This record gives sequence, structure tokens and C-alpha cells, in this order.
Amino acid sequence: MLRVLAVDDEPPALEELLHLLRADPRVERAEGAADATEALRRISQALEAGTDSPDGLDVVFLDIHMPGLSGLDTARLLAGFAKPPAIVFVTAHEGFAVQAFDLNAVDYVLKPVRRERLAEAVRRAGELVGAARPAADRGGPPAPAEASAPLDTGTGPGRAAADDEVVPVELGGVTRFIPVSEITYAEAQGDYARLHTERGTGHLVRIPLSALEERWREHGFVRIHRRYLVALRAVRQLRTDGGTVSVQVGDELLAVSRRSVRELRDLLLRPARGLPPRG
Repeated sequence: MLRVLAVDDEPPALEELLHLLRADPRVERAEGAADATEALRRISQALEAGTDSPDGLDVVFLDIHMPGLSGLDTARLLAGFAKPPAIVFVTAHEGFAVQAFDLNAVDYVLKPVRRERLAEAVRRAGELVGAARPAADRGGPPAPAEASAPLDTGTGPGRAAADDEVVPVELGGVTRFIPVSEITYAEAQGDYARLHTERGTGHLVRIPLSALEERWREHGFVRIHRRYLVALRAVRQLRTDGGTVSVQVGDELLAVSRRSVRELRDLLLRPARGLPPRG
């Protein structure tokens, strides 16, 4: 059972969010805060009480645009605690998903909040909190059948592995979380990047390819061209044709720049320390 704090400076929005949360059988307690200052005071008290206390706190549903400290500022402060509560952002703005990704948010729900979408966020938070609790502490009635069904990692928030990053992608007003382990290559499109997955789908995200290159190096990605960042495990062939070099990733042939050829060939032909094995 989840103990929840909802934070929103607009009373009607806060009341509606609390109404929906309290109607969910997986939520033991849902309280509200009208701004970040009040929220931080309550969160600090809950953390001092400890997770085993009746006054403990599991999840914060956090608006982004608020007077004073924003929801993003609040989440950054919480990240400094030893055992912070899980964060679900609830906002009317689509443009902060990248920041939510950086802050390890469990979910990113767009306003107006739909009951079904919020139930999904509660499920995701419940899975994270439940995994962190000792088995003896996991009380309360079981979640509905649909809440405990295995995740489809192509569209859900579940990580393919415990240390697998996920990328939030907005599709038709719904935030989907794509595991990095399913991404085969990323393609630069200005200030955006299009992520291509094993399923052949492409997702446009507002993250420069240079930022992904730095972040995903430890996941076995290498920059082969100013346009492409490729997962080494996804490379099936290295081709040379009349001085032009390319790699086959799935059904696609991607150009390799001349200055990247030697590094790429070395990485493909000999084991590279710290990189995951190729499939």
C-alpha cells in the first residue's frame, strides 16, 4: 500500500488529483500540499519518521510550474536525501520529459489527468516501492490483475535490467518509457534525436545526439558519424564499398565517417573493456 503526497498550487487540480488517488485501492493514504515549501517540510518529517513509520511517505505526485521552487527544483533537492520518495511528475506541459528522465522520475503524467493514466502511474510507483521494501513490510490487498501483469518493455516503464536506463517518449499525450537496451541506434535531427529500436520503430526526443553519446558510452554506444550513434551489440556487418564504409543495423545501412572507421573496427574486432557483449 502506498503513502502518497500530492503537490499542486492550484486547489481544483490538487483536489481532483487527491480524489483520484484516494479512489485507488493501492493507495493507503493521500495527502496534499499547496506549494514546494510545504511539500519539503512534510517530506522531511516523513523521512525523519522512517519508512516503517505510519507517517512514512512512498511517492510524491509533483506539479512542475509552481511559485517559488518549481517541481523540478524540488525533485533535485529530494535527490540529495539518502532514501527519497519516488517522484511522479503531473504537469500540463510536455516539454519537461527530458528533465524528468534526468531526475529518475517514475512517471510523467500530463494534465488533464485521466483516471486510467493515473492508475498506470500508481502501478509503476507501486512496483518500484514494492521492490525496495522487505517482503515482510509489503502489506495491503493485492493490486488488480492488470496492475501486476508483466510489463512490455517497449511501451512500459520497466527496466530490461536493474541498471538499464529508460527514455521517456511522448506519443499522443501518453508518456512511454523506452529501455536503452532496446535502442539500436540514434539519429541526429537538429536539437532532437530519433531513437530506433529493435522493433523498427522511431521515437523523436528533444535530446542532442552529443548528450546521448556521453550518457550512453557505458551502455556500449559509439558515435560512427555526425548523424549516428550506434549500439555495438546491434551491428551485424561492417561493409567497405569503393572506399565508403557502412554498418548494417537491422535492415538499415548507416554511413561511417572516415575518422570513426578505425575506432569502430577495433571495437568490433576485439573485446572492449567495460562494454556489454554483442548479441
